[in-house]
Amino acid sequence: MWSPNIRVATFAFCAVVTLPHPICPGAQVEQAPYANMAPFDQYLIADEKAEITLARSAAPGSISDQAEVMVLRRDGYVTAAQGGNGFVCIVERSWAKESNDSDFWNPKIRAPICFNPPAARTFLPIFLMKTKLVLAGKSKAEIAAATNSALDKKELPSLEAGAMCYMMSREQYLGDRDRSWHPHVMFFVSGDAEKSWGANAEDSPLIAANDREERVTVFMMVVGRWSNGAPGPSMGQ
Repeated sequence: MWSPNIRVATFAFCAVVTLPHPICPGAQVEQAPYANMAPFDQYLIADEKAEITLARSAAPGSISDQAEVMVLRRDGYVTAAQGGNGFVCIVERSWAKESNDSDFWNPKIRAPICFNPPAARTFLPIFLMKTKLVLAGKSKAEIAAATNSALDKKELPSLEAGAMCYMMSREQYLGDRDRSWHPHVMFFVSGDAEKSWGANAEDSPLIAANDREERVTVFMMVVGRWSNGAPGPSMGQ
């Protein structure tokens, strides 16, 4: 879903590509750090109130205080706090990423995210479906195939115009490379729409990542402050 493994340096944006380890005669191939799913307990947050607070930290309080909050339990995501503004805040786990991402099974990932109403209705269901597949013990390949099949068969809703989300939590951990990265907002557009938005161009404030598995282009815009009002890191960091 989100692709924070995009570095920001002197306002030039580039995607980080993880190359396969070279195979040489007699060489020992390094084991990927998260080749398999960890025990499920490692993905859970023991204190549900803490998870609610973390989820709400994705967006300013003027938005998240009135949002529905979902938390991860052993049987999947459930609503732990009712909302009134149509927004839904959750803490995403590692399987929000594409299946080829090296962090796909990283149990340390905690990604607070707050979806606006169109995204909550039509984009969040993809992640919730993937979570059910994870709980069913499916592999990365099986999860990707099932997502593709559900989109083909229109078992998942079509993405609504205006779908977006907030990822402004100072406590976010987006991956071992990126950690908290930057506070940012994201916009979801069907298909490969990078060029039509002028993203990833020189001096453009928009970063784009085409998620082929979920069939969307995710546009990211870094903002200057975390949701608690503290200044975010400089653009060169």
